[in-house]
Amino acid sequence: MGFLDKAKAAAEQAASKAQEGVEGVTTKRELTQAYGELGRVAYALVQRGEIEHAELAPLTERVAELEAKLSATV
Repeated sequence: MGFLDKAKAAAEQAASKAQEGVEGVTTKRELTQAYGELGRVAYALVQRGEIEHAELAPLTERVAELEAKLSATV
C-alpha cells in the first residue's frame, strides 16, 4: 500500500470517527430534550393533581419557585 493509499485510509477512518462523534452529540441533545419534555409533562400532571409521588414534590416546588422568581423579574 502506497503512501497516498495509507493517507486516504487514515482520512476515511478519521471522517468515520468524526461522524460517530456528531451522531453521539446529536443523540445526547435529543435525549436531553426528551427529558425536558418529560419533566414539563410530569410537572403539569402534578400541578393538576393527576399524579403524586414523594420524589416529585421537591422538584415540583423548585420549579414553582423558579417560575415565581422569573415572573417577578419580568
